[in-house]
Amino acid sequence: MGGAQRYIDVAERRARLALRHRLAGPARAGSTEEVAASLVALHGTDPATVYLAVGARLVDPARTVAETSRALYEDRALVRMHGMRHTVFVFPTDLTAVVHASTGLTVAARERAKLLKDMATAGAPDATWLKEVEESALAALARRGQATAAELAEDEPRLRQQFVYAAGKRYEGVHTVSTRLLKVLGVEGKVVRGRPLGSWTSSLFRWAVAPAHPELDPAEAQAALLRRWLTVCGPATEADLKWWTGWRVTEVRRALSAIGARTVALDEGVGHVVDGDTDPVTGPAEPWAALLPALDPTAMGWQQRDWYLAPGLRGALFDGSGNVGPTVWWEGRVVGGWAQRPDGEIVWRILDTDGVGQEARAAITVEAERLRGWVGATKVTPRFRTPLEKELAQ
Repeated sequence: MGGAQRYIDVAERRARLALRHRLAGPARAGSTEEVAASLVALHGTDPATVYLAVGARLVDPARTVAETSRALYEDRALVRMHGMRHTVFVFPTDLTAVVHASTGLTVAARERAKLLKDMATAGAPDATWLKEVEESALAALARRGQATAAELAEDEPRLRQQFVYAAGKRYEGVHTVSTRLLKVLGVEGKVVRGRPLGSWTSSLFRWAVAPAHPELDPAEAQAALLRRWLTVCGPATEADLKWWTGWRVTEVRRALSAIGARTVALDEGVGHVVDGDTDPVTGPAEPWAALLPALDPTAMGWQQRDWYLAPGLRGALFDGSGNVGPTVWWEGRVVGGWAQRPDGEIVWRILDTDGVGQEARAAITVEAERLRGWVGATKVTPRFRTPLEKELAQ
């Protein structure tokens, strides 16, 4: 991580974002796979986010739904699975082994232990029984190809067994083995979410056996994932890296050392880029605007966001848990938010008017029309709603 430090200012960071995140017009992608590869991970907790994030970056957004569904459910070029911070993401399939080894193994061990503890506390069957049910369920899933939890329970009735969770506490509840077990199997990389039961906005998914992948050394996988992400999102601080990956500081530092990352100076302090990425980057020739969805990987890409999102906007654009809502961008920074009304109209509001003149408003209007054009009559409501989005959506 040696070498002279170069200062990278806010303008250059925004230029890198515009190009590498495929937001500026000339940088837009020709396919869903190109978008996913450029961003490393698309937030998958809200199914609509995946499609909206892709559509915002395609040259031809009219192809968004068909192309993204093809990549996810036919070609399997993309996989929806648990990843960093125990969050569901959509990854390029060639990253599944890296994600599993770098972030999934530790979480998986914790989740299985928690399930067994909860079952034991409730007097439910033991680990041997659970293993039998698991193997039977996986075999049934392999035979079916894809299936819902209810369909799997037809083949393996023990999946329907219930047990009381947190008995005597205010949050006491009844859990079904299938719900908890499938979640654990997902984190363990044994199953992935398949085709939804409804439209592309549906959060009801079938399950499928995870694609086969090699077992990698965790430290090597962490280095590979960090290199991939830092290539797209560098420069980033150590705090950014720790937050995005969910790793310990020691793991972040080990991975930075393994890839020979270089340090640069940022307004926040020391930043990191991959080796060979210290040269100045010039932004796109033409100004650009974008409408990005809730939980978009660009808006959620860094923990320290002041260089592209003014602190004063956060109360309107984030929910109480730190989830960002739909955002309006102008020249590499968040300037407002947007929503979809019941009749399908895309409405937006500028919250930060600094430098947002007629040219910006005209460009934002074009993007809103572009979004309305491919979304059509489909109603898109973010899973995690924010104050401005709720207000505009009325």
